[in-house]
Amino acid sequence: MSSHPRALLRALMSVPLLIPLAACGGSPGPREAQAPAGAAPGFPYTVTNCGVTSTYQEPPRRAVAMNQHATEILLALGLEGKTVGTAYLDDAVLPAYRPAYDKIKVLAKEYPTKEVLLGANPDFVYGGYSSAFDEAQGRDRAGLAKSGINSRLSVEYCTKGKVGLDQLRTEITEVARTFAVPERGERLIADEQRRIEAVSARVKDKARPAVFVYDSGDASAFTSGGNGIGNEIVSLAGGTNVFADLEDTFGDVPWEKVIERKPEVVLIYDYGGTTVEAKKQRLLDDPALAQVPAIKNQRFVVLPLSCAVLGVRVADAVESLGGQLHPDAA
Repeated sequence: MSSHPRALLRALMSVPLLIPLAACGGSPGPREAQAPAGAAPGFPYTVTNCGVTSTYQEPPRRAVAMNQHATEILLALGLEGKTVGTAYLDDAVLPAYRPAYDKIKVLAKEYPTKEVLLGANPDFVYGGYSSAFDEAQGRDRAGLAKSGINSRLSVEYCTKGKVGLDQLRTEITEVARTFAVPERGERLIADEQRRIEAVSARVKDKARPAVFVYDSGDASAFTSGGNGIGNEIVSLAGGTNVFADLEDTFGDVPWEKVIERKPEVVLIYDYGGTTVEAKKQRLLDDPALAQVPAIKNQRFVVLPLSCAVLGVRVADAVESLGGQLHPDAA
């Protein structure tokens, strides 16, 4: 199985090219035209993000987004005019954002080298995964700061404990404030909240199936732990993550533990060079898993990986997964 940026904690290996996949269901939040150029009221603005304190004298003018969910937050806030580079898609950009995305230079299919990144002359670099700021590759936040470049890392990767809707609000609010478009952030958050609450209301009285998230893995299972937004998505959609006690965003677990916990549903994350069907077949072909209820009953549900990270697709993910777990409540 190929690796992915957030899986670098699992193994030190090169990250493969990713194949564009279909976006998850639902509609994107509201977006508007790019923010006005120049300084804005409320500046200078100081914010501490993942242990790094930055003071902005004015909104960034030349942003680079290093992962898809970072890119889509900027696009959802109407900031394509201030985005000079993007990199590393997990799957297809949301259709509503595609025209804006197509106007932005793609610096690399994966992460750009330090030279390519600096060549874009950014004043702000936004990473969705901690691997975006790889010190060994010369892209660490301290090094960027020495070059006069501010940076931001998604709070999903520096939050102590569980990540949920509070962190989503923080992420959108602080990015919107940094770019002097706080009202757009407020509208985007309100739209996400409204859609999520609608799903939660539909499934609140339904039995909550035990869900095993299968990201990848052969010798062991790489799964969603209790600290990431993926765990919150399962809960909001009316399920229970069987590895919610794993104190990490993602982690490896032995297959014996999967068997012991008897999941009723397998949620497959769709991304990369291994298809959903191949992942299903790997599970179905393992005789040790034959009596696991989800495998025995072949109850599989699917989310694109881009929907299972802290970004503008959280409501999409809750809507899609809620419909798959509880089709009678859709």
